Amino acid sequence: MKIVRTKEGISYFWPFVLVTSLFFLWGFAHSILDVLNKHFQEVLVISKAKSALIQAVVYGGYFLMALPAGYIIKRYGYRKGVVLGLLLYAIGAFLFIPGSRLMSFEFFLFSLFIIGCGLTCLETAANPYITVLGDLKYGASRLNLAQSFNGLGWILGPLVGGMALFSTNADVSIPYIIIGSVVLLVAFFFMRIRLPEIKEEEPSADAAVLNKGLWQHAHFLWGVVALFCYVAAQTGINSFFINYVTESDLQVNNATAAMLLSFGGMGLFMLGRFLGSWLMNLVRAEKLLFYFAVGASVCMVIVIGNWGWLSVGGLFICYLFESIMFPTLFALSIVRLGHHTKRASSFLIMAIVGGAVAPVLMGLIGENNMAIGFIVPLICFLVIGIYAMAYKRMTRFS
Repeated sequence: MKIVRTKEGISYFWPFVLVTSLFFLWGFAHSILDVLNKHFQEVLVISKAKSALIQAVVYGGYFLMALPAGYIIKRYGYRKGVVLGLLLYAIGAFLFIPGSRLMSFEFFLFSLFIIGCGLTCLETAANPYITVLGDLKYGASRLNLAQSFNGLGWILGPLVGGMALFSTNADVSIPYIIIGSVVLLVAFFFMRIRLPEIKEEEPSADAAVLNKGLWQHAHFLWGVVALFCYVAAQTGINSFFINYVTESDLQVNNATAAMLLSFGGMGLFMLGRFLGSWLMNLVRAEKLLFYFAVGASVCMVIVIGNWGWLSVGGLFICYLFESIMFPTLFALSIVRLGHHTKRASSFLIMAIVGGAVAPVLMGLIGENNMAIGFIVPLICFLVIGIYAMAYKRMTRFS
């Protein structure tokens, strides 16, 4: 595969395969939250805004843990960063066992915060590692391909969560016991292997460019803003997908809505990443990002209109358009940063805190009419479109 080869012909196929397996694990962890959100609203009798604290603590973990994770990776390497992330992930998952006995919302939030810290380590290590694991010009395409398997985790999360949590004898710990056990096995495996440490390419031989501070690179600075907006939009849409569908006049129950989210929304999300990885061999990444941002914005207008199945269809199609945004924004933001790459990754992962903000805001706005709450992701997609349109100008002197 040419996308995992360097200019010198060195192949990183197997390291690529191993690290790509991690993308599935955090996709599952995030997507099951969307089912958990609705489950806690009913079982613990809490409001939409309060249930959105589930996402807030997970993504808050990203904000607090990103810089420490970046320091650990810079000092000890990518592999140890991955192992630490997997162990924290497993600990948080197994805390759901006592949590299911206590049925304390606060204890569940603590468990999810630990999982969030673990996911931060995984993403801080894996995203930039995949980006530099071959020729720089294929960075966005390579990351989109790896993120396609993240999409598989997003499909299985609502499926497993819906089956476990919307049944008559629901036990919230069951899906977390399963994934915690899998994560421990993967952690053991990564302890036994060696990953090659890749030296990031310097952006230019121009000393003036090499001496630039990280925040002086406009494409990185605004990339952080755009990534914040993307995660805000994605998390907000996922969090209230089930609410939106069940509150429509379509007579859809929770279990059916979870299945629609799994195979409909997340299925298109995964398809979009495979499609995006292929299209980036034909279209420049920033151009494709712009087209997809426009498409997602149109979908959100249709969703806000609340026109029955037409709007639900718009909600589904939005998953196709948003699919490439995270890996593409991440890859574009760290282009030609050279020795700043690992530190830049930490700040980009911190931007994932957008996922802590949007669900709470959407819950407050949409408490009585969920459709209105989708104005938040609409604004976010417009910001991403502006970034994509201005990207070439921002990188001209980087």
